[in-house]
Amino acid sequence: MSELRPRSELRSRSVDRTDPKQKPEVEGLARHGRLKKPGPWGSIAKIVAASLAVVLVSGAAVGAVAFDSIYGQRDTVSLVGETDGPPPQIGSFEGGFNILIAGSDTRAGQSGIGGSAESDSGELNDVNMILHVAADRQSAVAISFPRDMVMGIPECPSTDGEYTKYYSTEPLNTALSYGGLACVALTLSEFTGLDIQFAGLITFTGVIEMTNAIGGVPVCIDGPLIDPDADINLPEAGTYTLKGEEALGFLRSRHGVGDGSDLTRISSQQVYLSSMVRTLKSSDTLGDYKKLYNLADAAIANMQLSNSLADVPTMVSIALALKDIPLERVQFVQYPGTTGGFGVYDGKVQPNEYLGEQMMDLVRADIPFTTADDTDGTGATVDPNAPEPEATDDAADGATGEPTDASTATPEEDIDVIDVRGQSAATYSCSVTNSY
Repeated sequence: MSELRPRSELRSRSVDRTDPKQKPEVEGLARHGRLKKPGPWGSIAKIVAASLAVVLVSGAAVGAVAFDSIYGQRDTVSLVGETDGPPPQIGSFEGGFNILIAGSDTRAGQSGIGGSAESDSGELNDVNMILHVAADRQSAVAISFPRDMVMGIPECPSTDGEYTKYYSTEPLNTALSYGGLACVALTLSEFTGLDIQFAGLITFTGVIEMTNAIGGVPVCIDGPLIDPDADINLPEAGTYTLKGEEALGFLRSRHGVGDGSDLTRISSQQVYLSSMVRTLKSSDTLGDYKKLYNLADAAIANMQLSNSLADVPTMVSIALALKDIPLERVQFVQYPGTTGGFGVYDGKVQPNEYLGEQMMDLVRADIPFTTADDTDGTGATVDPNAPEPEATDDAADGATGEPTDASTATPEEDIDVIDVRGQSAATYSCSVTNSY
């Protein structure tokens, strides 16, 4: 098993907040002396995470292959405050931009997938992830928010517009039932202080169809993963190529990984997401237009998209904005939280607002960072059989050989380290299984 690197000594920095060139004061952060050189994948052209990665990749494909037949299948929704008119283009944003991907637990129209019973609380948003892309397009971070994390659910108009819910404090996963995807976006926007310009909602069937379109994703586990609740049975340690309902079962498994909590399930999901990024980046996927068409078809036919995202030029421009970001500058993290609280937090997840705000200060300021450890060691651990990264020229992009813009790239020795759960897109990792 690879040994994790030690954390640097924590220290604080002062800053003049009136000077836009300075970074904000963020306590409890350390400087990372030297990041590993990018591996052979070098960039995340048109990819980021799970369904979001599929949307971005297929955006370019839609423009080139059978556009009309796919475009007519769109299911769209307006975000709160979104105006009528053409979707905004990425180039129109001064600063970074944010995309929300939410996963629904609905069984309606799912042909019995995931269980036949409807949720007692209506449709819930069990997966919640924001992708933030920095203004200089040199870094990105995908932040997962635990479904049971308690936060303020703002006044949200219902999906039919007949009523507006009152403000409440409760788990994040109730937002979808109150006001659909727009309410989830409004909730997380107010919680994080990020403007969410784009959003998409995916169901169980959508996950299955997209993983089938990709052709499967290699996933490493460190022991047997057997979870009847998620309908997944991987009998021994090793790497499995998962697609369809088996991939869905892996992503849904909570009791079978880590300590059986939703927090370690997120870490396990990041094992899948990182591998999916690498799979989509391979020439077998990005060089195969039939696969790209299938991705486009699966994404648009099986996702509800905000009006701002359900537009081919916008999806393509998102892909272009991401194409030169090195894999090691793409971080998968989860918003920090703890269990075992009292009152409204009893049986739920209480946000660690001190550490969370340190992280969000960096995100809002477009400051790249890395996690203190390559994985959390509980829901995911470093793959002991990971291939050695290939050395590449620091001044070149590992995938294309094209020079990077040295005027905008952040020096490797200038990357902040923060103590949150997560890993980079370049990290090979294994899910830690739980025999229960």
